Amino acid sequence: MSLGPVYIKLGQWLSSRADILPQPYMEELAKLQDDVPAAPFEQVRSIIEGDLGPINQAFTSIDTNPISGASLGQVYLAKIQDKQVVVKVKRPQIEQTVDQDIKVLKKVLPIAMRFVDPNLRLSVRFMLAQFIETIHEELDYTSESANLKKIRSNLERYDNVIIPQVYDDHTSKNVLTMEYIPGIKITNIEDLDKKGLDRQKIVIDVHKVFFTMLLRDSIFHADPHPGNISIADDGSLILYDFGMVGRIDQETRLRLVRLYLALVEKDPARTVNAMNDLGMLTPDFNRSVIEHGIDLSIRAMHGRKPDEMEVRALLELANKTMSRFPFLLPKNLALYIRMSSIIEGIYNAHKVDFKFVKILKKILEEEHLIKDAYIEELKYSLTRFAKSLDATISIAPELKKFLDDNRTLQLNPRPKSNTLIAGSILSSAIFIGSAILYSSNEAAGISGMVGSFVVMAIFAAFRKR
Repeated sequence: MSLGPVYIKLGQWLSSRADILPQPYMEELAKLQDDVPAAPFEQVRSIIEGDLGPINQAFTSIDTNPISGASLGQVYLAKIQDKQVVVKVKRPQIEQTVDQDIKVLKKVLPIAMRFVDPNLRLSVRFMLAQFIETIHEELDYTSESANLKKIRSNLERYDNVIIPQVYDDHTSKNVLTMEYIPGIKITNIEDLDKKGLDRQKIVIDVHKVFFTMLLRDSIFHADPHPGNISIADDGSLILYDFGMVGRIDQETRLRLVRLYLALVEKDPARTVNAMNDLGMLTPDFNRSVIEHGIDLSIRAMHGRKPDEMEVRALLELANKTMSRFPFLLPKNLALYIRMSSIIEGIYNAHKVDFKFVKILKKILEEEHLIKDAYIEELKYSLTRFAKSLDATISIAPELKKFLDDNRTLQLNPRPKSNTLIAGSILSSAIFIGSAILYSSNEAAGISGMVGSFVVMAIFAAFRKR
């Protein structure tokens, strides 16, 4: 039995989702990324001619045997005068087929969700919403052409990244024509070694290019599976297929920068703050347990393997104090998680010496993102301090009652005593708020505590007058 295109694409999505599926399932689904049997060329010819006119006028020649087939389209080699090009054509009747598959998927989903861990259901819903939105975008090749040009422009500063040119006169909603740039598939280790290429450098370059796109630009390539990245003879990266791209708003992007900077600076508390701001944690998560787990992860990222007893103790504590999955996948981060997971798979295929945190640090420094991250961290601390102060006053009804019962004191008779009481209340609130803030930001917490004493001293001075 053959799967419909939507189910093949869904399998490809899930094959990179370590946050949802165990490794054995991901490995099986990854096989769906292999070539899909092509539709007969006569059916494809009618699509090309419907958009570009007679095929022998649009192209000098075209090979009717596809060089690759995917779930939504298939690719042919052709020539425009003496230039070799690739022609990507949508499969016949693909829009109708996709719509039918999605209708079935939406009917099946409520039943399937009964068998999904309750803590994962929200993540799965977000993932499927993003998937359905993305598959419709992939069906418009004019959109893919625009994505390619935008990313190509953003990456012009790299002399080791190659992205094909688009032939606009031979491109439409159903047909995309680009220059032909062959290379070695990034996971073809045997051929890369035969060429004497540095695979460690290749892995570093892939991480650097894709994460710089994510952290600096408004758009990033969200489907970097091995079929979409090749290596040129000089070791340059060749990027294909820009149908699936991610876009993250400025606020989310800065929160991601904060998250990565906290990992680089080995700060579990700030890491958890950033994750929570990104909506990646359930509202009832156990902070101490998550921070402990992040601390172990940070140590591993920096090359220090956690002690097995420590890991076991954390797992036992986690089982007692929190739900099995305290993590969520916000919809706007679905493509980011997908991109990260696929790139991790490329690294695992090469098994070279590589420290992700070193690349992160280099990106943050070279792109001048550290200053932005610190500004956002300061904003976060001040906001949290203000909320802590407000919460402190809110949970002290006796203070409010005292103020209400003594409003007449504002009209007189003992202004000195009233001044001292007001100062005591304010300085106490600042001190308690600072103590709450201290757990996540030592510097701001200490500053607030010192400030509370200064406030008290000022009010005492006024009382003496």
